[in-house]
Amino acid sequence: MVLGSGLGAFADAIEGPVSVPFEELPPLPPAGIEGHGGRFVAGRLRGVDVLVQAGRVHAYEGVPEHVVAAPVRMMAHLGVESVVLTNAAGAIHPLLEPGDLVLLDDQINLSFQSVLSGPSARGEVRFPDMSAPYDPELRASMRSAARRRGLRLAEGTYAGVLGPAFETPAEIRMLRSLGADLVGMSTVHEVAVARAAGLRVVALSLVTNRAAGLGGGTLSHDEVLEAGGRASSDVAGLLTEFVSGMSGAAPAPASGASVGRDGAQSDSSGGAK
Repeated sequence: MVLGSGLGAFADAIEGPVSVPFEELPPLPPAGIEGHGGRFVAGRLRGVDVLVQAGRVHAYEGVPEHVVAAPVRMMAHLGVESVVLTNAAGAIHPLLEPGDLVLLDDQINLSFQSVLSGPSARGEVRFPDMSAPYDPELRASMRSAARRRGLRLAEGTYAGVLGPAFETPAEIRMLRSLGADLVGMSTVHEVAVARAAGLRVVALSLVTNRAAGLGGGTLSHDEVLEAGGRASSDVAGLLTEFVSGMSGAAPAPASGASVGRDGAQSDSSGGAK
């Protein structure tokens, strides 16, 4: 699991934790962005072996692409089979609001960088298929976990940009015309590397703000961190429920509803209402 801005506290729930700071694992640098703990935590959660990456390294910090991708490659070499990514994102779609959780169904890489350029890494295919970057079965499991927790879960397409400046209103209009529902400064490179290494991927975005030009005033990283703090318990509950489902543990009774991009709600039996 990779924990995005303001969501690192989930790592504290790991049982029998072994914590390793980024800087003890070259080529990773120490965490340089507030809200990113900069450590790996290995242990167990609901009977499942997990490796949690609390915080991440971003391309906008000036590090090479292979450093951004290094944690996912480490996971693959350690035998990880499935990766859960989380991030903080700005809402572009008009039905998304701050505090919403969004299950990603696709992505657009607008960082104008390819993390797979250069020599092909050991264990990775040269030309990975990206027709389904997010695993359908894992996405279905995350929907089920959200229903059991009674959480509203939207779905949408994520646009990954380089940053670190927030986008202009004109750029947001462009992104919306390209089919993006959310925008952020991470995730797309991690997904590409994971797919090249044969890992299954599922991802959640926490909407922390409306994107530029769509209301809500000025944008700041403090706003992102505050939104992450407010939603941390919901995110932690959803991730724990998701892991419980993977372990075969008895799930909690189903309840609640999920909301897609078209705004239609689905009850726990899948029927629209």
